[in-house]
Amino acid sequence: MLGLGIGIAGLGCGIGLGLIGNGALQGMARQPEAIAKLQTQMLIALAFVELVFLLSVFVLPFLVKA
Repeated sequence: MLGLGIGIAGLGCGIGLGLIGNGALQGMARQPEAIAKLQTQMLIALAFVELVFLLSVFVLPFLVKA
């Protein structure tokens, strides 16, 4: 059960990172003058998605055992 949860978290993280990157690249292609602002927002969003994945990997096992 734990492996399934971590696998689903990894899958969701991969899809989320891909969608964030896709949206940022499309925005940068449409408005090159806003690249710096878009890049900053993209990195913050990527950090939040990675945080959710890391929390699920490191916290979920303790919750399942309890």
